[in-house]
Amino acid sequence: MVVCAILLLLLSCTFPSWGAEIEAFPDLNLNDPASLKEGSRVLEEELKLASRPNTYLVIDLVTQSVHIKARGVDLHHIPIMRAFVEFTSLLTGTFRVTARPAVVRRKIDPTSSVEQEPISLADMPTYYELSCSPDLTLAVLPTAKDHPLQWIWTSSHRVWRHLKQWGRAWLPTDSHSPRPLLELTLSAEHAQSLAWSLVDGMPVVIRRVTDK
Repeated sequence: MVVCAILLLLLSCTFPSWGAEIEAFPDLNLNDPASLKEGSRVLEEELKLASRPNTYLVIDLVTQSVHIKARGVDLHHIPIMRAFVEFTSLLTGTFRVTARPAVVRRKIDPTSSVEQEPISLADMPTYYELSCSPDLTLAVLPTAKDHPLQWIWTSSHRVWRHLKQWGRAWLPTDSHSPRPLLELTLSAEHAQSLAWSLVDGMPVVIRRVTDK
């Protein structure tokens, strides 16, 4: 526990130019060895990403928030309304989004003399599934209030996926390795904002909830 606490302090001060941005989690429980170990792991991963100019995501399941960051600076954060995880133990290291969410692009009429609006935040989806490398499915789900019909469809799809995963676990001859799943329920506006911010190959680090 002491070693983890010292590591967190050292990592926070490793790069002086980032001293105000990258710091140990303020909500960290210093009396919880598992929490300290998880915090130091995430901070170590983030320091690797912050050494490059690209944006990245930190999904904090402890504080229920998604952080869009660059160089250790929090550019934007999104509250998570609900999170569901399968195979939590596999959510370590840095994942990379293999492709952005699909968007129905507007048709451009080249013969029109009227200026046509480019794609905007309003065109972004409120429900999407992202495949990441290494294996991870990151699903963003709508709330029942924002999209009742879509919520019913996605909920039924989610139940079916969970049943298949559960069934595979009971098959002795099943050769499929477990594929971790992280489902985030966001408001429609925040789901679109996240979709707008994503780029191909975007790094993702996940801070897990540790056992009490």
